[in-house]
Amino acid sequence: MITISLCMIVKNEEQVLRRCLESAKSFADEIILVDTGSTDKTKEIGKTYGGKIFDFPWRDDFAAARNEAFSKATMDYCMWLDADDVVTEENQNKLKLLKSTLDKDTDIVMMKYAISEDQNQNPLFSYYRERLIRNKAGYLWEGRVHEAITPMGNVIHADIVIVHRKVSPSDPDRNLKIYEKMLAEGQTLTGRNLFYYGRELLAHKKFQEAAQTFLDFLKGYGWVENKIEACYNLAECFQNLKQEEEEVSALLQSFLYAPPRGEACFKLGRYFQDRQRWQEAIFWYESALRTTPPLESGGFIRWDYYGYLPEINLCVCYDHIGNREKAYEYHLKSKARKPEAEAVKWNMRYFEGIPMDEPNLFAEHMIQ
Repeated sequence: MITISLCMIVKNEEQVLRRCLESAKSFADEIILVDTGSTDKTKEIGKTYGGKIFDFPWRDDFAAARNEAFSKATMDYCMWLDADDVVTEENQNKLKLLKSTLDKDTDIVMMKYAISEDQNQNPLFSYYRERLIRNKAGYLWEGRVHEAITPMGNVIHADIVIVHRKVSPSDPDRNLKIYEKMLAEGQTLTGRNLFYYGRELLAHKKFQEAAQTFLDFLKGYGWVENKIEACYNLAECFQNLKQEEEEVSALLQSFLYAPPRGEACFKLGRYFQDRQRWQEAIFWYESALRTTPPLESGGFIRWDYYGYLPEINLCVCYDHIGNREKAYEYHLKSKARKPEAEAVKWNMRYFEGIPMDEPNLFAEHMIQ
């Protein structure tokens, strides 16, 4: 059986740390907490779970802090969690089984990271991350922001989900400030750094700067999944800049890197629906339903784009062209997925003929 060192970087995490460690104590053989300057009870909470506490001055470098935590590990494998991550009981049991069955020649175990959930705790947005890394094998974190370890060697994908459940917002300007500091120091952003810099600019609604950054990234070297996501992000920039042709071109450009994904097809459907071009919208929404989520690609997956959102919007489109039978068919499909959704309930009242303030209009879900 393998052993696991849980390696975390923390700062003022008293709100969530107990919840995290409570969910991890069943599979972690060692808990390493690298504290970057807590002024609350973070360290005390860590100690109650047997955590080994190490101080590490913060220097705007997440990779450096994570490497420090990994350097303190003494078990076979290092596993990382953020303080606001949770491992459900089901996934705790899967992790304990993995410990007893994992081939010790395995270098990295990828696990699904669920960043957001619906009201029933089903993942809405997820992707695979390198989660379990063989200790003392030369693997290092890279990137002052959005740090990562490049998966290499004997890599496997496990059916285990780590859930990210924030209870309070983090500093929205932190990452952008770090990138701006890097630029001020004369660093040239390339590859992954350039991609995530563009995403920070987009998050701050600096659409023109973000668009140029994504264009620069797409011209250079980059991981294919980042290229695909950059196309979606670029389309969002152009949408906000009211550059319609460029928006559509950016979405279509994603097809150069991989077969069409549900995200791109849905966004194209929404583009045409917003312009009341119902047949084109129907084509792209139905295309979204024919796509398959790229489960082990490592890319971002927004699960509703592969089912619920195309279905509920197809209900809208078919009603607008007078095909009530088809509209009702897609209503039933969206209802089967999310019976408690307000839009589904609205549509149900519509089909049952209950008078409403806005007859002949369906509630529509916006792009998430």
